[in-house]
Formats: sequence, C-alpha cells, structure tokens
Amino acid sequence: MIYEIRVYEAHEGKANAMKARFKTEVVKRFPGHGIELLGVFESESDASRLTYLTRFNSEEDRTKAWAAFGADPDWRAVKAATEVDGPLLKAQTVSVLSPAVAGLLLA
Repeated sequence: MIYEIRVYEAHEGKANAMKARFKTEVVKRFPGHGIELLGVFESESDASRLTYLTRFNSEEDRTKAWAAFGADPDWRAVKAATEVDGPLLKAQTVSVLSPAVAGLLLA
C-alpha cells in the first residue's frame, strides 16, 4: 500500500474556484480511475492551498490511475470550462509515501 499527499496552490483570486471544482468535479471522478481519497484539508494559514491524501495498492496502480484520470475526456472538458479565464492551479507538490513499519497504520 502506498499513500500520496498532494498540495495544490491556487493562483491569486482563484482559491475558491479551485476548491469548488475539486469538491464538485474532481472527487466524483477519482473512484472510477482507482484513486482512493482518504481526506481533503485546507490550510489555516494559507487559504490558497488545498491538501489531500490518496491511497493506492502499488506504484504501478498509482501511475495508471493518474494517467487514466488525466486522459478522461469528461475531466478535460471540465478543466477547460473552469479555466476559461486562466489556470486555477499555480503550483502543486506531490509526495509519495510508503509505510515505514508494518502494522503501525491506524486505518
């Protein structure tokens, strides 16, 4: 099992649009591509950031899932429609994590 933490930073003035798109469009597409969403978090100190945690069975599954999500024509249409006035994301950080000690996961 591997975990992934993604931190999205919105362009100035686009944080609410980024979070709304994630909540209404992105989240519902994840399961169909094998992306298990474990949690979504907002930064108390930086409203332009959105952090979320996902889980995959293997690195191969993670790679396939993100490739399928990125190629999804419905997702591409939503992305294009929500970025008519420019991209919502300014930057993203991706960290892939593997359990260090077996049996110490809480969930």
